[in-house]
Amino acid sequence: MSTVESIIIAIVEGLTEFLPISSTGHMIIAERLLRLPKEDTFIQLFTVAIQLGAILSVVVLYWRKFFDFSKWQFYLKLVVAVLPALAIGFVLSDKIDELLDSPLTVAITMLLGGIVLLFIDRAFKNPVVEHEKDITYTKALVIGLWQCVAMVPGVSRSAASIIGGMQQSLTRKLAAEFSFFLAVPTMAAATGYKLLKTYKEHPEVLSNTQNLGMLAIGNVVAFVVAMLAIKFFIGYLQKYGFKLFGWYRIIGGAILLAMISSGYIS
Repeated sequence: MSTVESIIIAIVEGLTEFLPISSTGHMIIAERLLRLPKEDTFIQLFTVAIQLGAILSVVVLYWRKFFDFSKWQFYLKLVVAVLPALAIGFVLSDKIDELLDSPLTVAITMLLGGIVLLFIDRAFKNPVVEHEKDITYTKALVIGLWQCVAMVPGVSRSAASIIGGMQQSLTRKLAAEFSFFLAVPTMAAATGYKLLKTYKEHPEVLSNTQNLGMLAIGNVVAFVVAMLAIKFFIGYLQKYGFKLFGWYRIIGGAILLAMISSGYIS
């Protein structure tokens, strides 16, 4: 992987991680288009590890929330919400890895997810929960269960958890923000697990100074781009809803299917 390729992948991660369009799906597509070897251990690590930069952008943007230790309920709600993903991810980790190698899965889920987003604003018209303090532990758990749907590549963790929040009567803004908050422990756990696994099985990957430099560059780029994406998304979502993202997913899924059927992407 070259420096330019690492920056491209990091930009894709930062742009798509918090938008309801599937960061994993876009990363798979980007890797295929760049013709990066999917069996390369460092590339597999890189695409996961740069999530740290993306989640750090959430902590920085919402630092008052994350460092207000007097409101311990906030942290407990995140723990409750992240438990389903930790449990299911641990049990089905091998199956999830298999799905990550399937661009066809990504194409189909992007299409289906796009159709859902076209109608999601009409499905939840009367939200009543406007503040994080009003999110009960039961609601947090249900949102966490919704997030698990995103273990299928192409679904979008952001989309699944936001829809889960809206289904629990949260406003679009609050559902999106809680989805951002939930991303921090979820992605930190996934990244930590991947780093530990790589260190145990391939310690030479993390002892390579060039690889560490690439990881540093990737995380910085993902951090900056993700901050911009979050600010855009919150403002846009409040005004216009999900329809644009639905059409984007449908068009993107159709293009990906065409690329697969033509043999451009195997």
